[in-house]
Amino acid sequence: MSVQPIVFFPDQRLRQCAAAVTTFDSALRTLAQDLLDTMRAAPGIGITGPHIGAMHRVVVLDLPDGSGPKTYVNPELVWLSDDTVQEEEGSISLPGVTEDVERAAKVHVRYQDLDGTFHTEEADGLRAVCHQHEIDQLNGVFWLQKLSSLRRNRVMARYAKLQKSKNAS
Repeated sequence: MSVQPIVFFPDQRLRQCAAAVTTFDSALRTLAQDLLDTMRAAPGIGITGPHIGAMHRVVVLDLPDGSGPKTYVNPELVWLSDDTVQEEEGSISLPGVTEDVERAAKVHVRYQDLDGTFHTEEADGLRAVCHQHEIDQLNGVFWLQKLSSLRRNRVMARYAKLQKSKNAS
């Protein structure tokens, strides 16, 4: 169990669909712990298998609400509210830049735990946004794709500037 190297944008693995988990074993538990360790080191509040090059449908969230970390295996959105919210989003795969993204305000997520047992979770607020963000990532949709081309270009310009100043240091 350790911090793993992060896959950085524009690596094509971030544009691929992750495979469903079919074996619930110690390797899955190790992956979940590695995801948690890597997310905390980044730092971040959500991470998927593809963020570390593990192309499996696993998400770990550790939100600032004090509820503690939670692992979602094979998560899927089964309901999204018509009401929307705008929240600031970013990614450990594109560090240092964020932008507001519009998402459903409430969701229902069906997922399995590390033992393979199915659950449904109702979420709103930040947790609902994170579910949508991370499930998009599992489906090969990077958060930048949710932005208009103008806003996406602005984010990429900010990121390039950050990288340039980082490399000059």
